[in-house]
Amino acid sequence: MTTGLVAKFQGIYIALYSAYDDNGEVSRERAKKLARHYASTGVTGLYVGGSSGEGILQSVEERKVMLEAVLEEVKGELKIIVHVGANSTRDSVALSRHAEQCGADAISAVPSIYYRMSEAAVEHHWQSMIDSSSLPFIIYNIPQTTGFNLSVPLLRKLAAQDKVVGVKMSGESTFDLQQYKMAGGEDFLVFNGPDEQFLAGRIMGADGGIGGTYGVMPELFCTLDRLFGLGRIREAQSLQNVINDFIKRLLRYPSLYGACKHILQLRGVATGEPRLPLLPVRPEDHASLMELNQDMIAATAKYAQASTMEGAQRHA
Repeated sequence: MTTGLVAKFQGIYIALYSAYDDNGEVSRERAKKLARHYASTGVTGLYVGGSSGEGILQSVEERKVMLEAVLEEVKGELKIIVHVGANSTRDSVALSRHAEQCGADAISAVPSIYYRMSEAAVEHHWQSMIDSSSLPFIIYNIPQTTGFNLSVPLLRKLAAQDKVVGVKMSGESTFDLQQYKMAGGEDFLVFNGPDEQFLAGRIMGADGGIGGTYGVMPELFCTLDRLFGLGRIREAQSLQNVINDFIKRLLRYPSLYGACKHILQLRGVATGEPRLPLLPVRPEDHASLMELNQDMIAATAKYAQASTMEGAQRHA
């Protein structure tokens, strides 16, 4: 049985992509259309301004515009977690306060990047955000990019505060994920980060997932989560294998985000090119991305049909 906080937030969250116009400026109109695109896919919510959203490459004002547009479109329909991490604590605090003013559901943050921060410095950085708003705070641990791996003692110390409600675990160790869940306790949220091991994360205690490739196959991840919840692990493993093949294909392009944004464009949802130094796709990539898009759509239809047939059999 899930407890109150876990029941409120658990599920599938798309790490929302950036939304730029054709000149590379943040577009309110495209951000709203992107958020609306996901409102009927079955996901629990959106994670705005994270790695997939290129928040680190945007100014504070651009990040505010993106969040405002998303909330104007789907507030109350989807839960909105806002990544407010920035290199400076001052900017992170400003983003935290803005998220609360706009009516977001929770905030989240990585440590400051570039400088190799001590644990004390990271704790102070996060604590400043925690203290700056009344919103629930979700730690974002992604040591591959930040060079900082959250320790269990620091997690325990932070989780002792009522406002620190969970961790987004994007490190590659499911052992660490399991240790975070054990340390945080039953009502402490753990979100799986690596999309390619979503099922492994759920098995080891994750309450849901937040991921970037969810944005081009949200229904598949929702189905994967449902299969796990039903205890149908072999079927879930088979679907994770299908998803991982798509992820492998996405990773062949100059940038993962460029490939995902191009696929969205093929589906009629324009979000612009990723911001440099993230590379866009090349003209020679277009044909293979069209094929990948068609394969994803076919897989989504296949699993949707299987779910429909299963439902019909149960009610027969």
